[in-house]
Amino acid sequence: MADVKNGGKAPGTMSSAESDKYVQNQRKLKFAGVDIDVTEEDDLVPIAGIPCTPGPRVILCPGFAITQQEVNTKIEGGKITKRSSLVLEGEGLKVKNLDLDGALVIRTGHDCDVTVDGLVVRNKGYVTEEIPDGADVPEEVAIRGYTMRKDEAMEIIINEPGKYHIGADGEVKKV
Repeated sequence: MADVKNGGKAPGTMSSAESDKYVQNQRKLKFAGVDIDVTEEDDLVPIAGIPCTPGPRVILCPGFAITQQEVNTKIEGGKITKRSSLVLEGEGLKVKNLDLDGALVIRTGHDCDVTVDGLVVRNKGYVTEEIPDGADVPEEVAIRGYTMRKDEAMEIIINEPGKYHIGADGEVKKV
């Protein structure tokens, strides 16, 4: 770890792999038309001495989309700030014109056809906190180098089969 702190290359750590995935998903969203600041290599911030993306942190679960083509059919427009965190899960989920500044988690079950259109999210979001040297934490936390403090998030979980619409206010309506 000391080599990294002194400017060496980042090792294949959990946090560097996570960061790479966030950057990959940022680029997928940008290619799909989302207004998003894609982090460049020199914009990475050190967390526990390991260069990581400052955000946005985007998780596209495999059930939502894997390929760029799938992302393009499920995402349309919108904007996401650099400090945001986004998790999308569900094969029947489509997101149009999302305006995100904070944290948003949307998870949908099988046979759920969910369209999010014009949702505006403003909250405190998630913040990375570096683990202090010598802290007594479980190994799976220590190897990551940081924890995620979850201050505030909008969570939308839909498991009952059916067709749903979510508008700007975040209200889930069965249609």
